[in-house]
Amino acid sequence: MIRELPDLRQVKAFVALADTQSFTRAAEALFLTQSAVSHSIRSLEQQLEVQLVERAGKRIALTQDGVVFLRRCRSVLHELEMATKEIDALKRWGQGRIRLGATHTLCQYLLPTVLREFRDCFPRCEIHIESGDTGALLSSLERAQLDLVLGLGGRTPGWASFHPIFDDELVFVVSAQHPWASKKEIPLEEIASESFLVYAKNSETHRLIRHHFDSLGVKLRATLNLGAMEAIKEMARIGIGVGIVSPWVARDELEKGKLVQVPIRKEPLRREWGVFSHESKTCPWWRIPSWESVS
Repeated sequence: MIRELPDLRQVKAFVALADTQSFTRAAEALFLTQSAVSHSIRSLEQQLEVQLVERAGKRIALTQDGVVFLRRCRSVLHELEMATKEIDALKRWGQGRIRLGATHTLCQYLLPTVLREFRDCFPRCEIHIESGDTGALLSSLERAQLDLVLGLGGRTPGWASFHPIFDDELVFVVSAQHPWASKKEIPLEEIASESFLVYAKNSETHRLIRHHFDSLGVKLRATLNLGAMEAIKEMARIGIGVGIVSPWVARDELEKGKLVQVPIRKEPLRREWGVFSHESKTCPWWRIPSWESVS
């Protein structure tokens, strides 16, 4: 048979009685009446089916059962006190744990530097990171498996809040030998006839690219969809096609002349990056200097 656990008020009354050895002083310590303390002890003894204290006039002494029970009660109260202190600490920003979701691109190119700064500022905060496309990460956020998501804005679910951090622009990147390398603007008919290297088909970036060129009346030819920016840059470098990336992703290659940046004509193709959180949760926001130099 599973015995019902004692009430916390009964436990506190018993510990106070053991410490003071007096119903009167125990009542004073707990700001209760003496009859309330007596009732708690009697109920506790009935529930446990043992005698915990021996009464001798106005003073009491613990029985053998009482001594054993007191040791456990002190341990329970200590653990509860520690738990309360730890919960209070978690209320202060920079303590506890953050489960962060971020796109593959952010994880590879930006998060290492940002997380280093974050750890310097909040060394006691434990960070768990999950990478994926924005849509998949938002699904995890909705199921409360993540606390925050760093991803692309544009289609925020009704249950979520979106806080912009920075924006960037997508451009064409080609090898130095590509005919477009020397051009400042690419005619629409040339865009329609080129082969492109584009990020994963189910990604938000792919959707934005398709939507942008549809709005220009350009039907992109069959594209090569790749799941890694490194593959897009390498294939563009050796002339397999035209990559569509943001300059900060290809910064090293552009600076070394391995790739050449060509603007997308007419309206620029811009993206907005930010932090998603569940609308039901209150989150403190911060600005980290590393984001400022992205675009």
